[in-house]
Amino acid sequence: MIRILTSSDNKTIFGVINDAAQAYEGIIPADRWKEPYMPMEELKEEVDAGVKFFGWEEGDVLIGVMGFQPIKDTTLIRHAYILTKYQKRGIGRKLLSYLMSLAKTPEILVGTWEDATWAIQFYEKYGFKLVAPKEKDRLLRKYWNIPERQIETSVVLKFERSSV
Repeated sequence: MIRILTSSDNKTIFGVINDAAQAYEGIIPADRWKEPYMPMEELKEEVDAGVKFFGWEEGDVLIGVMGFQPIKDTTLIRHAYILTKYQKRGIGRKLLSYLMSLAKTPEILVGTWEDATWAIQFYEKYGFKLVAPKEKDRLLRKYWNIPERQIETSVVLKFERSSV
């Protein structure tokens, strides 16, 4: 079941993100890795900035989370994480499809680490296309609030409704 998550879910969201983010250790630049990957304060800042988290639950267990952020003239998919032991079961696809159905903008953007090839391939399976490096830099500076080092080591994928 998919439901919108609230601040009362923050501790569980924190657990899902930091479990799933272990896949990035040793993959992303060492200077961008930290423990926990997303501290609670950063999670709260993301929510305060307008990221709405949705979750996939089975029983009373939150298994996956994905953020949704309408911003300016686009929609961002943010922080997509599935508990490690539940990955490769279609939960990410279900969350992504649901959030894409909520988007009111003609384009949807997602940013991820350039070395996270599994994440890039996941989004490409659902019609997202990598943007050129200069466009990536422009989009990351316009829609995300991330350090320059993260801009250097990230990619942006774009889904355009007109291309469907």
